[in-house]
Amino acid sequence: MKWMKTTLVLAAAMAAGGAAAQNSAGYTWNNVPMGGGGFVTGIFPAKTQQGVVYARTDVGGAYRWDNSASRWVPLMDWMSQDDMGLMGVDSMAVDPKNAANIVLLAGTSYFSNGKTVIMRSTNYGASWTTTDVSSLFKTHGNGYGRQSGERLAFDPGSSNVLYAGTRYNGLFKSWDSGATWTRLSGINVTTTPNGNGVNLVLPDPTSVVNGAAQRIIVGVSRYSYTGPNLYRSDNGGQSFYAISGAPGNLMPQRGAFDGQGNLYITYANGAGPGGIDPNQIADNAMTQGAVMKYNVNNGSWTNVSPNGMTTPFSGVSVDATNANRVLVSTINTYWNQWAGSDGNTIYGDRIFLSANGGGSWTDLVATGTKSTGGVDWAVDAGIHWSGSVVFDPFNGATAWVTSGNGIFKSTNVGAAQPNWTFNVNGLEETVVLGGVSVPGGPLITGLGDVDGFRHYNTWGYGARLQPYMGNTSGLAIAGSNASVLARVGNKVQVSLNGGVNWFVSGSINGSQGQVALSANGGVLLHSPSGSTVTYRSVNNGNSWTAVNNLNISGATVVADTVNSNLFYAYDNNNGKVWVSYDGGANFYNTATLSAWGNPRMRTAPGIQGDIWLPMYGNGLMRSTNSGSSFSKINSVTECRGIGFGKAAAGSTYPTIFMWGIVNGVRGMFRSTDTGNSWVQINDWAHQYGADGGVVFGDMNTFGVVYMSTMGRGLVAGRPQ
Repeated sequence: MKWMKTTLVLAAAMAAGGAAAQNSAGYTWNNVPMGGGGFVTGIFPAKTQQGVVYARTDVGGAYRWDNSASRWVPLMDWMSQDDMGLMGVDSMAVDPKNAANIVLLAGTSYFSNGKTVIMRSTNYGASWTTTDVSSLFKTHGNGYGRQSGERLAFDPGSSNVLYAGTRYNGLFKSWDSGATWTRLSGINVTTTPNGNGVNLVLPDPTSVVNGAAQRIIVGVSRYSYTGPNLYRSDNGGQSFYAISGAPGNLMPQRGAFDGQGNLYITYANGAGPGGIDPNQIADNAMTQGAVMKYNVNNGSWTNVSPNGMTTPFSGVSVDATNANRVLVSTINTYWNQWAGSDGNTIYGDRIFLSANGGGSWTDLVATGTKSTGGVDWAVDAGIHWSGSVVFDPFNGATAWVTSGNGIFKSTNVGAAQPNWTFNVNGLEETVVLGGVSVPGGPLITGLGDVDGFRHYNTWGYGARLQPYMGNTSGLAIAGSNASVLARVGNKVQVSLNGGVNWFVSGSINGSQGQVALSANGGVLLHSPSGSTVTYRSVNNGNSWTAVNNLNISGATVVADTVNSNLFYAYDNNNGKVWVSYDGGANFYNTATLSAWGNPRMRTAPGIQGDIWLPMYGNGLMRSTNSGSSFSKINSVTECRGIGFGKAAAGSTYPTIFMWGIVNGVRGMFRSTDTGNSWVQINDWAHQYGADGGVVFGDMNTFGVVYMSTMGRGLVAGRPQ
């Protein structure tokens, strides 16, 4: 047994309960609602307390359903920038004896140096004890197979005993509620070719003897020619043997006991989800699968796949009130679902219900309907990547299914026409790539996957930007003509009425990347992703010419907010600052700073030549002469993002917002005196695992700031 570093983290009770707690600076923090927008990888209704439900996500932390408020409550907004990787939750377990006890396995391989922790709460996620297990095993909450499992499991006979399947280090067991862990050597598995490892741990509740489950089924994400992919222990994990008869050409995904001696296991031929490059990781693609029924008493197997289907399956659940009722979901299967807003068919997965133990099945999508739950864009969203589907343990007519865009819930499972409602109130997992506050107008956002929104009321859902193009990687507003905006994804789009209506430009020279607009809106620049060429248009994108001298790959160009001839760019590879004096036609190197700063420089509204450049660990630089020279803001030792908002009363200079470090403290800071002094406006309970990549203020309400997060959408700080 090995002891590991353990820390206690207290989450503010008000924050855990869903209310916005006011901090010492008089600010409250909460989301600008978009509605879901990300991959929910698991959902967990408690077995001992009706109405208590938890969910995990791949990049946005964990949530608890607040039944009284009818909304999801985020449980990990206190996560620091240093620990941003822990927002990727790879597995979750809810104590079958106590709904308040929950355990998370969290970590993301490419953030926080791959740090992996076990997080334990005994009060519904209001506070956490965190144990660093990185020296024993590492996980990847945003990795392939993140929807499978669960790899974490409570022993149904004891709240102190836990099992953890790992991606690279085998199977572990804890006898002290997750404080310490020991590897179980009975399964000789370290990792698998797809990196998903031991992904399924199922202690059988009917096998509990003297306070411990004796029968434990363990799934491994590999084909049988690599090694066994299903193991069984009949002595509480002291020893295991490979189970024969399971499909060798498929990998176990999820499982559910029926309490009558049967175990249902879903199978697919890869870890998934989504389309995987077969040349990269061949056994991650999902194209085939099955639903199998294993009799734990005689070892027999029955293929109970709905209607003989051979598509991939993932979610499975047995009705706690009727062992013959079983739910399963396909995954990575794109069949006709419902019609979208334009009348065209939406494609996605299938959910099947059996009332006779898998003997026959009803397609709950083909016979069902979908509701948006008040999120307008969901009319065009399919239920896809359906990694888990779960019955309400107290009501067999209710079930949840997770999706790549959120959670759907039905309260009439088994009806002739079941309805699936988008159940994401409070759950925000969009990835924010840009945003602007239009003076005298709405808030406009650019997002990954769901495009972007127009908000006149930042407390409620906004309207999705149209025409829809998936990702909005770049977004810009004309500094002296707020009616003109531009955005880019797979197309360049322009608005001439403050972001209300958009039209697609006539041509494009490469997709994604960044856009910039001259102060008067007459010149549009586009730097496509991966291209060393920036393009210039003087007719709203109908035609383009290459700019001269600016050879920055994927350049982030910004415009002066007053002088339409001035554009600026910073090359973080070599520290060079480039300026155009002729409306973006030609660029010239005017200064050289340190390399590896943030290329997203900002220009102060209404002031010519005033440039602010975040330099990460090298602080914050400012130029007041259009980039000819820069000086350092001495009080700021780290700056990761900066933006401007409406000026304070009596001030002629816009309010500055900055995510970084001032006087040794990291957070969101505000300055109303041109950066001479700063006040912190967030607190330790509102960090969001953020790195301040996108920061901008509200141009219509003093003191309001917006910030991108690590998988928690767009948050707003508001003075009270």
